[in-house]
Amino acid sequence: MMNSRGIAWVMFAALLSPQLCAAQGSTYRVTAVQDGGTIKGSVQWQGPLPHLVASQINKDAQICDPDGQKQRDLERLVVGANKGVANTVVYLKDIKQGKALDLPAPRQFLNQRSCRYEPHILLVPLQGDLQVNSSDPTLHTVHMSGAADYNLPFPFKDQVSRRSMNREGLVDIRCNAGHVWMNAEMMVVRHPYYAVTDGDGNFEMTQIPAGDYEIVAWHEGWKVVGESALYDVMTQLRVKRPVFSAPVNWSKHVRVPAHDTVEVTFTLSERTTQVASAE
Repeated sequence: MMNSRGIAWVMFAALLSPQLCAAQGSTYRVTAVQDGGTIKGSVQWQGPLPHLVASQINKDAQICDPDGQKQRDLERLVVGANKGVANTVVYLKDIKQGKALDLPAPRQFLNQRSCRYEPHILLVPLQGDLQVNSSDPTLHTVHMSGAADYNLPFPFKDQVSRRSMNREGLVDIRCNAGHVWMNAEMMVVRHPYYAVTDGDGNFEMTQIPAGDYEIVAWHEGWKVVGESALYDVMTQLRVKRPVFSAPVNWSKHVRVPAHDTVEVTFTLSERTTQVASAE
C-alpha cells in the first residue's frame, strides 16, 4: 500500500501529463482546409494481457449488479479480440489552424447507467458544455478534479445537469456516493484533431491541413497502485477509491499528404510502454 505522499504524486502525474500541460495557452484558428489529408491508424496491444484488478460491488446491488456478477471491471484497459486497445486518445499537438471544432456529440454526454459511466472517455470543447444524466434510481455524485472542479449530486433518476468547461486539460471523474468503481476521464480541448480509439483500437482524423505534425497517443493508467480516502460532504460518507498508475504517452512525427491518407500504428505493452511504430 502506498503512503500518502506516493498517492498524491501518482494523482498529480495522472492529472498533469506533459503533453496535456504543453497544450495550455496555445491558440487555434479556424480556416478553410483546401489541401486536407487523413490520418488513419490503430493502437495495438503487444504481449500477454496483464491481470486487471476488479472492484467488489458492495452497494446498491439490485441497481449496480443486475446480472449478479458481484464485481465490476474498472475499464482502465480494454483490449479487443484482435489486440486493439480501446479508449486511447490520439491527437495532434500544437496544431495552429484547420477545420472547425466538431467533436462527436456522444463524447460530450455522460450517462450513469447501472453504476457505470458511459462513455468511459469524454471529449468536450473548451468553453463548451458537458451534459450529465443519471439513468439510475439511486444517489450518485459526479466528482470532477483537474481542469474542472465540480461535485454534482444526482439523487433522482433521469436528472440532467450541464456544466461549462472553461479550462483546457484532463478531468478525472469519480462517484463519491460509495460506488468506488465508477471512473471516467475527460479531455477539454481547443481544436478538433482528437480521436478516441474504438473497440478494435482504430481511429481516424480527417481534413487535416497538409504538413508535418507531432501526433500523440494518450492512455490512462490501468494499474491499481493504492487507495485514497475521501470524505464526501454531500453524502457524509468516507469512501476509499482506487488510485491508478500514471497515464502512458507516446509522441512521434507524422507527415500528412494533401488529398491522401497516412497510416500510423501505436504499440502498447505491459513491459514496454513507450513504443510506437508507423507504417
